[in-house]
Amino acid sequence: MIVDHALQPDSAEVASRAATQAVALALAPVLIRRVLPNGRFEGVQSDHSGVLGDTRGNGPEADARAARYGAFREALAETGARNILLAHTLDDQAETVLLGLARGSGPTSLRGMEPVSGSYLRPLLGIRRAVTRQFCTDSRLGYWDDPQNLDPAYSRVRVRTTVLPTLERELGPGIAEALARTAEQLREDADALDAMVVETIEDICEPAEAGIAVSVGALEANPPALRNRIVRFVVQSEFGVTLERVHVLAVARLVTDWHGQKPLDLPGVRVARRDGKLIIQRAASAQPGAPDRDVKGP
Repeated sequence: MIVDHALQPDSAEVASRAATQAVALALAPVLIRRVLPNGRFEGVQSDHSGVLGDTRGNGPEADARAARYGAFREALAETGARNILLAHTLDDQAETVLLGLARGSGPTSLRGMEPVSGSYLRPLLGIRRAVTRQFCTDSRLGYWDDPQNLDPAYSRVRVRTTVLPTLERELGPGIAEALARTAEQLREDADALDAMVVETIEDICEPAEAGIAVSVGALEANPPALRNRIVRFVVQSEFGVTLERVHVLAVARLVTDWHGQKPLDLPGVRVARRDGKLIIQRAASAQPGAPDRDVKGP
């Protein structure tokens, strides 16, 4: 599966060379998907073409990723394949964790990329990028260095070319491996907490008019890490809304610092405390893609 993002003049030629090499390795079928800047894609060596949905408006990196995974889904459906193997390496994992740390992300983000995520497998997450390059050289396999991977306009490129090398130089070798270990440990912790949340919500949630009600007493009895995770999980699973930490903490104050506050108008949902329960409902004005609003309370 080769995705051509059509961002460089010779991208079609690069994709064709990759396909020829894959065929020589007896891989079949070999598909090329050309993702166009307008969010559409073309099928090459395939009769199918279509729209990957609206992948625009989130920045070039996010748009490219959305289009790429749309192409993957099309390929899975077309070929009947069970899995797609992605080539993310240990270096990619380290960069992901470091970017998450810089943005103040929580453990869900810092857990990094999953080795197994649905149909997507990442068998190279424990291998350094330099090792994969050397393997290609030793095996006489050509590989392509995307010029955008050296463009400092992208934060990930700056982490790759400047931040990580500086940390290695100042703190000693092994930084990338340490960041990858951090992701693995946080992944274990996050999985355990997620399992606890799933067990807990069955006993503390009930349907409410146009929403869901959560027992305040049960939330208060749980430690903050679990309480906050329950709030995030309920809002995400019921309403498809991902709350930022500032919003989660505002909801938590309705539990632990209750003094008659007004309902909270959060991005996509409204949260009120009534009769010992948090009543969470979809915001009346919530629209897909609407910008986040500030927390409104007393």
